[in-house]
Amino acid sequence: MEDVSKLAGVATSTVSLYLRKPDLVLAKTGTKIAAAIERLGYVPNMMAGGLAAAATTRVVSLIVPSLRNAFFAETADALQAELARSGVQLLLGHTEYDTAREEALVRASLAWSPAALVLTGLNHSRATRQLVLSRDTAVIEIWELGGTPLDMAVGFDHRAVGALAARHMVSIGCRNIVFLGARLQEDRRAGQRAAGCKLALLEMDRAQASEVEDPAPASVAAGARLLDKALAQMPAVDGLVCSNDWIALGVLFECQRRGIAVPETLRIIGFGDLPFAAGTHPALTTIRPAGARIGREVARLALAGLSGSDIAEADRLIDVGFELVVRGTT
Repeated sequence: MEDVSKLAGVATSTVSLYLRKPDLVLAKTGTKIAAAIERLGYVPNMMAGGLAAAATTRVVSLIVPSLRNAFFAETADALQAELARSGVQLLLGHTEYDTAREEALVRASLAWSPAALVLTGLNHSRATRQLVLSRDTAVIEIWELGGTPLDMAVGFDHRAVGALAARHMVSIGCRNIVFLGARLQEDRRAGQRAAGCKLALLEMDRAQASEVEDPAPASVAAGARLLDKALAQMPAVDGLVCSNDWIALGVLFECQRRGIAVPETLRIIGFGDLPFAAGTHPALTTIRPAGARIGREVARLALAGLSGSDIAEADRLIDVGFELVVRGTT
């Protein structure tokens, strides 16, 4: 706070007042303080001052793209269960795939001096990267591998997931394959699965490939719309690779409504192996990620850091893999 006050040219008490009650500080002064905070990457320490009694509280902060997504819910559930056994609390936030919102949540999380900050994916705003790199807080990025992590990473290669789906569809005789996805520009990992699928098809040189996208979040309704677009774009389509199981479920429902036989006329593969996948008719072929294992591995790393144990170099990058689950839709 003293560093901020010096840079802004104001009293430390004014900075304190701005942080507690910004409306009571003159606009011009508030602008100077805000600029100094941004330049220094300052985050108030919520464990200090009046909250000194909470300084022994042990917290791990988890920030996910969506709480509606069952994939991330599974990871959060496993992580919380493992942390609870050691008396560590989980602080949870979601971004809705908004990098600015992620930055705000990171600032709020760091204010509580967490034992570890857990972020989803490897793509973050420059401000977020500066915030986390300027501190000693352990950072664990989850659900994605394939780039350079800020600190540690637990996940898998989504391009390899897309390639596996493509190879499976070709192996069962599909010739005209379309990848269906929702807001692929925002959902970076779904976009990687799309890229992996298309590249694998190109390398095999055995199938025509295309991609259609819906701007709304992944849902059953989005799957129905995407099937309509796919049929319009490639009437001879015989294989659909869906960005997740919700899209695949919508496609399957729409096929049943239109009288399109699955898998005789159209084959479908999803991603996620959500609880309903085995119970659809026909049962949904999908790719199963190790969501719960991600949570357990993150807990192991966070608790090791909290206890002061050294983390082996091999443990700083953990590939949990994924599994093809073949069922009735292919």
